[in-house]
Amino acid sequence: MPEQITPLSVLYLQLHGAGTAVCVVLFLYLLLCRGKAIAPDITPPARLRRWTAALFGIMALVHVWWILFYTYSDDNRSVIYGLLVAMDCMTLPPVFIGTLLNMLQDRRRPQWFFVVALAPCAVFAVLQTALPSNDLTTPNMIYGLVLAVAFIIYMVVAVRQYGRWLRDNYADLEHKEVWVSLALLIGLMLLLMSYEYTDSYVMSTIAHLTGFPLAGLLLWRVETLPQLDKAAEREDDILPEAETIPEPLPVSDALSHIGQLLAKHCEDTQLYLQPDLTLTQLSTAIGVNHYYLSQYFASQDISYYAYIHDLRVRHFIARYRELTSAHVPIVAQQLAHESGYHSYSTFSTAFKQRMHKSVTAWMREEVLTPM
Repeated sequence: MPEQITPLSVLYLQLHGAGTAVCVVLFLYLLLCRGKAIAPDITPPARLRRWTAALFGIMALVHVWWILFYTYSDDNRSVIYGLLVAMDCMTLPPVFIGTLLNMLQDRRRPQWFFVVALAPCAVFAVLQTALPSNDLTTPNMIYGLVLAVAFIIYMVVAVRQYGRWLRDNYADLEHKEVWVSLALLIGLMLLLMSYEYTDSYVMSTIAHLTGFPLAGLLLWRVETLPQLDKAAEREDDILPEAETIPEPLPVSDALSHIGQLLAKHCEDTQLYLQPDLTLTQLSTAIGVNHYYLSQYFASQDISYYAYIHDLRVRHFIARYRELTSAHVPIVAQQLAHESGYHSYSTFSTAFKQRMHKSVTAWMREEVLTPM
């Protein structure tokens, strides 16, 4: 970096100090504060909260030793520089990866593999210090770039699987948006790479400016992501083995029997009105194995998500017409809540997908249509 003091370099240092302060505040907040500033009625995963606190804590330390990086940047074969590179490789990337993986609650993903994959970066740094005649900085940076690209590809696949898993097991997807994980991944990756692979105040300043909204998005994700059903998590944590997977059911009497059980124990009892009803809870209520119930929905060419929303929307329509006939004032938001929805926006989306018109337009037509 240029050594002369310029307005841009002053702005960079101010943003660097502000970024450090924000990371310290968020680290202490997530680690020590029992209350929640955002969505206090939601209970987030404690494990994700701890990982994110660790990430902010390490980011605060990183802001300190990146200053040392620049101090020793002219002597990148010194012992101190090598130790800084090793600390950077073995602290920030593993915690960053662990935080992102813990946003995916569909199963416990092995994290030791990513730590092992990062180990060569630290080895390169140690060898650079021990063998100053060899320039290992370039291969280390290339290896890190390859790992970053590989992890992005892995996360894209994992997030797609996570989205399908949510729709197969949960009817209410409020605040479980999967795109946030990818947005954070790409944003933070670009931020880190701007530090590692550029030597410009302009790029570093842009990285700092980008870091503030990313920190806010990460905090929002941690505060609003609900703890998913533990029973469903345990069931999906078990890796399928040949001897533990039930034999496929024939698409015949057995599957039609499940349909009868659903009609009796879910539809007749209006169990579908229970908010956050999961596939595992439904399978327990009707007395059918989770695997068999999933196979039943697949045989009907629908998902659990679609099945529950169909019932809820039909319930809303029936209740609306019943209240209209009785000349009872109707509040759509309240009736949606009675139909099993935490969020009106979730209901509105489900309603429009099934009725091909908005709730307001449908209600207007209902008023104009004689009963």
